[in-house]
Amino acid sequence: MRLAISILIWIAGVIITIAAFLVSFILSIALFPFPDKEKIIHAQCFWWSNAIIALNPYWTIKVNGLENIDPLKTYVIVANHQSLADIVIIYQTRMYFKWVAKEELLRVPFIGGLLWVNKHIMISRGNFGSIKEVYRKAAERLKGGTSMLFFPEGTRSITDEIGEFQNGAFKLAIKEGKAVLPILIGGTREAIPKGGFIFNTKVVGKLEVLPPVDTSNLKIADYAGLRDLVRGQLQSAARGV
Repeated sequence: MRLAISILIWIAGVIITIAAFLVSFILSIALFPFPDKEKIIHAQCFWWSNAIIALNPYWTIKVNGLENIDPLKTYVIVANHQSLADIVIIYQTRMYFKWVAKEELLRVPFIGGLLWVNKHIMISRGNFGSIKEVYRKAAERLKGGTSMLFFPEGTRSITDEIGEFQNGAFKLAIKEGKAVLPILIGGTREAIPKGGFIFNTKVVGKLEVLPPVDTSNLKIADYAGLRDLVRGQLQSAARGV
C-alpha cells in the first residue's frame, strides 16, 4: 500500500511541477512588456507549493511568524537547510524573493526549469569568480527592492543541529543596509526519502519566521557578530527556547 501511494504521490508531484513550469514559462512570454511580470511569475510557486503539500498524506506543515514579514520591506532572508522539501515549503511565506541556489539544481527536471524561468541566482560552488558574481547580482536585486534568500550553511545539514554559517549573506545585509530575516525550517529531512522514493512515515514540517534583525547601525566588520546572533536565534527557536 505504501509503495502504491508513494508512486501516486511522485507522479502527481511531477505533473504539478510540470504544470507550474509551463504556466510560468507562458507567463514569462505573455507578460514580457509588463514591469511586474517577475512577481506574477513568482506567485505561481505559491499554488505549486500548496498543491505539493496537499497531495501528500504523509506531510503536515505548520507555519508561524508570518506577522514578522513587512511586505513593503526588502530583506536578506537566511534559512537553515534540511532537504529539497525546503524549496517547497518556503513559498508558504508568500514573499517575493530570489534564491541563491546551487547550480546543480538546474539539472533537477522541472524544478530546475522553475528556478530558471524565475531568474533565481545560481552559484557554482568552488568557483571564486562565480561567488563574486552572485553577490554582485544579489546586491543589485536588493537595491531594486527584491529580497534575497540564502541558505548560509551552504549545504543540507545531516543532523538536527544547524551547521556553521558562511559569512556572505551577513556582509551583504550590512553593506546594503537591509534587515536580516531569519527563517527556521524543521522536520523536512525525512519528507523526501534519502536514497529511495517510498514515503513510510508521517512528517510534521515547521516553518517559523523570526523577527527581522536590524543592520542599520552595523559596520562590515560586525558581520561575524551578526552571523552568530542570527544562528543563535535559529538554534533557540529549533529547541523551542
